[in-house]
Amino acid sequence: MGLSQNIKKMNHNVRLTFLFSVFQNFGAGIWSGNVLSAYIFFFSDESNTLLGWTSGVMGIAMTLVVLPAGYFADKFRRDIILKIAAIIGLVSLCVLIFWNTLIGIFISLGLWGLYQGFTRPSLEAILADSTISGNRSRLYSLLHLVRQLSGSIGPFINVILFLILGDTWDVSILKTVMIIGMIITMISVVSMFFYNDFHSLGDISESISQNANDNIKENTENQKRNWIIFGILISSSLIIGIGAGMTIKYFSIFFIEQYALQPVSVQLIMGMTSVATGLAAIIAQRISKRKGRIQMIFVFELVATICLFIIATYPNLWILIPLFIIRGSLMNAGEPLSRSILMDIVPKKHRGKVNSIQTISWGLLWNASAVLGGYLVGNVRPYNFRLNFLVTASVYVVGIIPLIFLFRFVGLEVKKERLTN
Repeated sequence: MGLSQNIKKMNHNVRLTFLFSVFQNFGAGIWSGNVLSAYIFFFSDESNTLLGWTSGVMGIAMTLVVLPAGYFADKFRRDIILKIAAIIGLVSLCVLIFWNTLIGIFISLGLWGLYQGFTRPSLEAILADSTISGNRSRLYSLLHLVRQLSGSIGPFINVILFLILGDTWDVSILKTVMIIGMIITMISVVSMFFYNDFHSLGDISESISQNANDNIKENTENQKRNWIIFGILISSSLIIGIGAGMTIKYFSIFFIEQYALQPVSVQLIMGMTSVATGLAAIIAQRISKRKGRIQMIFVFELVATICLFIIATYPNLWILIPLFIIRGSLMNAGEPLSRSILMDIVPKKHRGKVNSIQTISWGLLWNASAVLGGYLVGNVRPYNFRLNFLVTASVYVVGIIPLIFLFRFVGLEVKKERLTN
């Protein structure tokens, strides 16, 4: 009853974001993660480099539109950009469903990159505009939990689908599973037509530095501090994105080739990782109330990086599985904390552009580095996953270290948190 009342009290755009996230991540959990990677891998005659290039195309397409999309979202209306994105997203999914060629895959993923490029800046900006500054981390962490839990349902549904269709890495079976996931994803895409800028909040959703005081000297100091926070957080995110892109696409291939796992086993591992990620985000947010948001991001990402170094040794399967789950959950658990910090310091008029810059870390760098990851793994057996993981973990270290310099700049959240934004 309490949860249902909280949902009813939520701002229209916030409530819609929860709905969008449930179906987007539920559907994506079925089709766009390890299943899509396996499908492309086997469809392309087991080519890791071609798998990497499919991500590269998506990243290039996203990069072409993400900055203009962020600019126009700030300049005009965020909800209009989301409606444009929805149309592109629906076309992309239809192409992948009905066009069964490599060209069709590339075109579909290119369109999906455009969809992501239009969606992310406006979606995150309209969400920030619809929440109260100074108490975002709880809502962002709850949204992150919802995204992870709904995403985890996908792999668990896949377990049932593969048990029914066949527990084997067959292209036709993989495509059938993907189609089911894409139909569910379409529900989330259609929901984007219902966002409305008129439901955004006023000054209470502005950046804290602009709400805090009118003292010119203090505001100047706040602006300098915010630039430091912004620069380091964005830089860290970009570097982490480069590392993640090299590896994420190839984990399913790693399980298939190195440990001879079948689809059901891989889906169970991915589903448990998503659940753990959502729970870890909630734990991180609660501890951050006492220890600090930056401190929690740093600790979680550092532990996750250590886990990846160990995974590079190809440990026993029963050691690998908990290490993989810990790595995935902790590396992603700090994302809502990071976003809450940024949205607290960035004025509303710049949020679309800032979210565009953050999207580049996933769009261009994440997907472009997936191309490099394909070459690191190689196309000749035995595939060199060890080199891929070691390079990725080293890149993570470079991205994590700068966060130390923010320990004294980012304090605890200054307002009492409320879920009913």
